[in-house]
Amino acid sequence: MTAFNIVRFRVKPGHQEQFIAQHRGMKNPGLKGFRGGSLVKTGENTFCFIGEWASFQKIVDARPLMTNILDTFREHLEDQGGGLGLTDPVSGEVVVKLPAKSAAKKGRAKKTTKRKKRR
Repeated sequence: MTAFNIVRFRVKPGHQEQFIAQHRGMKNPGLKGFRGGSLVKTGENTFCFIGEWASFQKIVDARPLMTNILDTFREHLEDQGGGLGLTDPVSGEVVVKLPAKSAAKKGRAKKTTKRKKRR
Protein backbone atom coordinates (compact mmCIF):
# COMPACT_ATOMS: atom_id res chain seq x y z
CA MET A 1 0.00 0.00 0.00
CA THR A 2 1.32 3.46 -0.91
CA ALA A 3 2.92 5.42 1.92
CA PHE A 4 4.38 8.90 2.36
CA ASN A 5 7.04 10.44 4.52
CA ILE A 6 6.96 14.13 5.34
CA VAL A 7 9.85 15.99 6.96
CA ARG A 8 9.79 19.61 8.13
CA PHE A 9 12.99 21.64 8.13
CA ARG A 10 14.01 25.10 9.27
CA VAL A 11 16.97 26.38 7.27
CA LYS A 12 19.53 28.78 8.73
CA PRO A 13 19.26 32.33 7.40
CA GLY A 14 21.44 32.72 4.31
CA HIS A 15 21.52 28.95 3.63
CA GLN A 16 18.35 28.59 1.55
CA GLU A 17 20.02 28.56 -1.85
CA GLN A 18 22.57 25.92 -0.81
CA PHE A 19 19.83 23.80 0.75
CA ILE A 20 17.67 23.99 -2.38
CA ALA A 21 20.67 23.40 -4.66
CA GLN A 22 21.59 20.22 -2.80
CA HIS A 23 18.05 18.90 -3.26
CA ARG A 24 18.04 19.86 -6.96
CA GLY A 25 21.34 18.04 -7.39
CA MET A 26 20.02 14.78 -5.94
CA LYS A 27 19.58 12.09 -8.52
CA ASN A 28 17.99 8.77 -7.75
CA PRO A 29 19.10 8.26 -4.15
CA GLY A 30 18.95 4.46 -4.54
CA LEU A 31 16.17 4.01 -2.02
CA LYS A 32 14.19 0.87 -2.84
CA GLY A 33 10.48 1.58 -3.11
CA PHE A 34 10.96 5.36 -3.38
CA ARG A 35 8.65 6.68 -6.11
CA GLY A 36 9.68 10.33 -5.98
CA GLY A 37 9.30 13.38 -3.85
CA SER A 38 9.04 17.15 -3.65
CA LEU A 39 10.71 19.87 -1.62
CA VAL A 40 8.10 22.48 -0.70
CA LYS A 41 8.91 25.97 0.58
CA THR A 42 6.40 26.63 3.36
CA GLY A 43 7.71 29.92 4.75
CA GLU A 44 10.65 32.31 4.90
CA ASN A 45 13.14 29.69 6.13
CA THR A 46 10.90 26.62 6.37
CA PHE A 47 10.53 23.67 4.02
CA CYS A 48 8.85 20.26 3.88
CA PHE A 49 10.01 17.25 1.95
CA ILE A 50 7.25 14.89 0.86
CA GLY A 51 8.25 11.46 -0.41
CA GLU A 52 6.04 8.79 -1.97
CA TRP A 53 6.85 5.12 -1.36
CA ALA A 54 5.60 1.74 -2.52
CA SER A 55 4.87 0.73 1.09
CA PHE A 56 5.42 1.78 4.68
CA GLN A 57 7.93 -1.05 5.11
CA LYS A 58 10.05 0.47 2.33
CA ILE A 59 10.23 3.70 4.39
CA VAL A 60 11.28 1.74 7.48
CA ASP A 61 13.95 -0.12 5.50
CA ALA A 62 15.32 3.13 4.02
CA ARG A 63 15.61 5.11 7.28
CA PRO A 64 19.36 4.50 7.73
CA LEU A 65 20.00 5.69 4.15
CA MET A 66 17.71 8.70 4.65
CA THR A 67 19.77 9.64 7.72
CA ASN A 68 22.90 9.51 5.55
CA ILE A 69 21.23 11.85 3.05
CA LEU A 70 20.25 14.20 5.87
CA ASP A 71 23.88 14.29 6.99
CA THR A 72 24.84 15.85 3.63
CA PHE A 73 22.85 19.02 4.34
CA ARG A 74 22.60 19.01 8.14
CA GLU A 75 24.94 22.05 8.30
CA HIS A 76 22.21 24.18 6.69
CA LEU A 77 19.53 23.32 9.25
CA GLU A 78 18.46 25.17 12.35
CA ASP A 79 16.87 23.66 15.46
CA GLN A 80 13.09 23.95 15.22
CA GLY A 81 12.65 24.42 18.95
CA GLY A 82 10.14 22.80 21.23
CA GLY A 83 12.29 19.68 21.52
CA LEU A 84 11.89 18.81 17.82
CA GLY A 85 15.53 19.11 16.88
CA LEU A 86 16.63 19.69 13.27
CA THR A 87 13.81 17.73 11.62
CA ASP A 88 10.19 16.92 12.29
CA PRO A 89 9.54 13.65 10.42
CA VAL A 90 6.25 11.76 10.10
CA SER A 91 5.24 8.89 7.84
CA GLY A 92 2.35 6.57 7.23
CA GLU A 93 0.19 4.63 4.80
CA VAL A 94 -2.40 6.25 2.57
CA VAL A 95 -5.92 5.79 3.91
CA VAL A 96 -7.78 7.98 1.39
CA LYS A 97 -6.69 8.94 -2.09
CA LEU A 98 -8.44 11.87 -3.71
CA PRO A 99 -8.86 11.96 -7.46
CA ALA A 100 -7.32 14.80 -9.44
CA LYS A 101 -10.55 15.43 -11.38
CA SER A 102 -14.04 15.08 -10.12
CA ALA A 103 -16.36 12.66 -11.88
CA ALA A 104 -18.69 15.54 -12.79
CA LYS A 105 -15.99 17.24 -14.87
CA LYS A 106 -15.20 14.13 -16.91
CA GLY A 107 -18.45 14.23 -18.85
CA ARG A 108 -20.05 17.26 -20.40
CA ALA A 109 -22.38 19.16 -18.17
CA LYS A 110 -26.01 18.70 -19.15
CA LYS A 111 -27.80 21.74 -20.41
CA THR A 112 -30.62 22.86 -18.26
CA THR A 113 -33.69 24.41 -19.81
CA LYS A 114 -35.81 26.93 -18.07
CA ARG A 115 -39.42 25.98 -17.61
CA LYS A 116 -42.15 28.43 -18.25
CA LYS A 117 -44.08 29.42 -15.21
CA ARG A 118 -47.64 28.16 -15.09
CA ARG A 119 -50.27 30.76 -14.60
